[in-house]
Amino acid sequence: MTNRFLLALTNRSFLFLFLAELVSQIAMNMMNFILILVAFTLTTSNTAVSGIVLSFTIPAIFFGILAGVYVDRKNKKKILLLTNILRGLLLVLLAFVHEKLLFVYAISFFIATITQFFIPAETPMIPILVKKDALLSANALFGLALYGSLLIAYALSGPFLIFFGSRNALLALAVLYFIGAFFVVCIRLPKAIPLPRKPGIKLTKASIVGEVKEALSHILQIREVSHAFFLLVLSQVLILIIAVIGPGYAKHVLHIPINQFPLYFVTPAAIGMGIGAMVLTNYLDKVSKKKSATIGLFISAVALYLLQYGSILSQKAFVHYLNTYLPGILQITILHSMVVLAFILGLANALIFVPSNTIIQEQTSDTLRGKIYGTLNTIVALASLLPVIVVGSLADIFGVPLVLTVLAITVAFIGILRLIF
Repeated sequence: MTNRFLLALTNRSFLFLFLAELVSQIAMNMMNFILILVAFTLTTSNTAVSGIVLSFTIPAIFFGILAGVYVDRKNKKKILLLTNILRGLLLVLLAFVHEKLLFVYAISFFIATITQFFIPAETPMIPILVKKDALLSANALFGLALYGSLLIAYALSGPFLIFFGSRNALLALAVLYFIGAFFVVCIRLPKAIPLPRKPGIKLTKASIVGEVKEALSHILQIREVSHAFFLLVLSQVLILIIAVIGPGYAKHVLHIPINQFPLYFVTPAAIGMGIGAMVLTNYLDKVSKKKSATIGLFISAVALYLLQYGSILSQKAFVHYLNTYLPGILQITILHSMVVLAFILGLANALIFVPSNTIIQEQTSDTLRGKIYGTLNTIVALASLLPVIVVGSLADIFGVPLVLTVLAITVAFIGILRLIF
């Protein structure tokens, strides 16, 4: 059964694209974690850390759509190659100036800006390289690489920094980008691929506005695309919101050290994403993609709602009775409940992420996909600003459980609207 899940990997060019994504995502996520630690080490200031986070996110707001317009006019393979090389070179430079915070901010900003061109060139390459019957498998693998890279980056960033030191750690990450560039070189594009859109026309303000309007019109007019687009935005914003309330959840609900939350939450969520992707491609491939995404929404809503009740479950009489017969390592605690629910959230996210990406790729042409994914990147950044800012304050005022309840009701309501309309 795993053959369906791995189907896209039988295509050598897609395999190299997958490997390029994996090492590039690991490098990017590890760089983000390491620069946060570097900024805090230099200043012991949370404000300084906020500056690093802003340097990651602001480029998506200002350059996401523009990058998508540019990518649709150019050879996507060349863009993937160039962006990996440039990011690697900038990390080499950063390795020798990382003790000056201003340089850290500036280079981090430039790397994030270059990444805006990498993103809309990467995912739209999938339907160019693989046949339609392998699109679900390809997107499942890409989703697994995306979330798996987060897990690997979190697990390795601290030890990596301690073992190698800041300079050598940054140089090692630069090597990862260069390895990603090598994998891109190995990709062989089909002989007959769509030509870049209007290659002879220069980018002007009018042409950019026109092409952005065309992409937005395509998103809004085709119902399946607009729904898939919205779901991708929703899933990514939910992840950011959970990241914001995670420390409060760890402290006030789980009663564990804050630094343990990513280990207990990110790890099972990433595993759930992988299992969900395999289940989707092996057993639910005949289920409509819209239904799979709706199922994912309802599962997410239930898991989000139940997150706040882990402590109540662990205090139940039958749990205490069961624990008397279990060895210490297997005894049921609040952490077990959270780990299971995190796994379920990861599984549910796969049911949303994979079909939604596949729908967009099936319903759009190569001359539009770059703009659509660039627009997606920008809207995610914009849509996450207010929730990320507000949710933290709401959690402080009303408590994490209430915020989780509101999130669960919101997600369930969206699922109900999908069923009705």
